Amino acid sequence: MTDSSTTEAAVVLTSRIPLPDSERCALLITLNRPHKKNCFNTEVCHKLAQIFHNVAEEVQGYDSNCNNDDDGSNNNEEGQLLAAVILTGAGKSFCAGADLSAPPNPLHQSSDLPHHLQWNPVHQMSRVGIPIIGVVRGHVITGGFELALACDILIGSHTTTFRDTHVKFGLAPCWGLSQKLTQRIGPGRAKIVSFSARPLRAERAYEWGLLDELIDETNNSSDDDDDDVVLKRAIELSANIASNDPLMVRRYKRAMVEGTSMTLQNGLQRERELGISHYLEIVGDGATFETAKDFISDDKRPRAQSKL
Repeated sequence: MTDSSTTEAAVVLTSRIPLPDSERCALLITLNRPHKKNCFNTEVCHKLAQIFHNVAEEVQGYDSNCNNDDDGSNNNEEGQLLAAVILTGAGKSFCAGADLSAPPNPLHQSSDLPHHLQWNPVHQMSRVGIPIIGVVRGHVITGGFELALACDILIGSHTTTFRDTHVKFGLAPCWGLSQKLTQRIGPGRAKIVSFSARPLRAERAYEWGLLDELIDETNNSSDDDDDDVVLKRAIELSANIASNDPLMVRRYKRAMVEGTSMTLQNGLQRERELGISHYLEIVGDGATFETAKDFISDDKRPRAQSKL
């Protein structure tokens, strides 16, 4: 199902994808300027920010009504609870950075003033309480690189190429690339990527931990099939996520995200605080542990084959 933004001329498309064996769905967000390699202008930034703002608000509503979370009831017009978000680009590229013919205002995008953060897509992505999966193919350059790093999980193909050209053109990162890339691949490798401004191919990106999964599409017969197999894997992963306890997925993401901004000791303490809060809420009814025991003791349940 699609929302009102999915018109032919829309620069960003959205659709809700029902997930198998679940009442939940994934929200597919597609940058839709393939003729520009999905470079973003002010309109794209504002549209992305609005979409992610709406997702963040919807997901926060799940936590406010967690007692109704498992019965599929909610107030969103699609009638399906979100398990994950998938961000991708139309055509052969994820995003080749800013459209220099109409770039977003860098002072506004660097600002932490509330009326500027409202239209900052990466800030709004950081507010989303469910996993964001980036399907990145082709060019992932500079600002597009920063959009990718705002995702929780990155899945690519052998066409994927990352490049940070900030230093090449005397530009400053304002969506977190200088910090997030170091967290993902380490300071030395991050400096190689950013200071050289040279392309980082998919195989090396996967080896260094920038890509979380590298999909082998060599057996497919066309580029369109290549696109489908990477997106198919993202949908499959979304379904895996949807099969688990939704409240705990959101709380686990919160612990992980908050922990990365702290020292190890503070992060461990924060994890304990979140754990205590969670168990104080659920331990009284005993249902969670009984469900886990029933699952473990069920000899007839199907054994899923791991894809990790």
